[in-house]
Amino acid sequence: MTLEELYILLKSTGLPVAYSHFEEKKSPPYITYLSVYSSNLYADDKVYKKIDNIQIELYTNKKDLVVEKILEDILDENEIAYETTEEWINSEKLFQRIYEVRLI
Repeated sequence: MTLEELYILLKSTGLPVAYSHFEEKKSPPYITYLSVYSSNLYADDKVYKKIDNIQIELYTNKKDLVVEKILEDILDENEIAYETTEEWINSEKLFQRIYEVRLI
């Protein structure tokens, strides 16, 4: 899967989506995503398979199980495995739920 294909999947949530950040402030809920590092496989002194580690970040004003389910259902339907973390960003007054996925 490519970043472009991931973008299309994320847009199917019906939420605003941007790579890294929005140019203008958005009202939650919204999604950003970012390639944070690679875990490439090597063979014969070269990259054999490129693997991008992506963070999909869901921002909400409150804990929103409905929006989380919409995003998770899309990831599940497309067989995209993920790990999650979550935190309250006090300075922004937002919940941030991070879905870590790998694109191969």
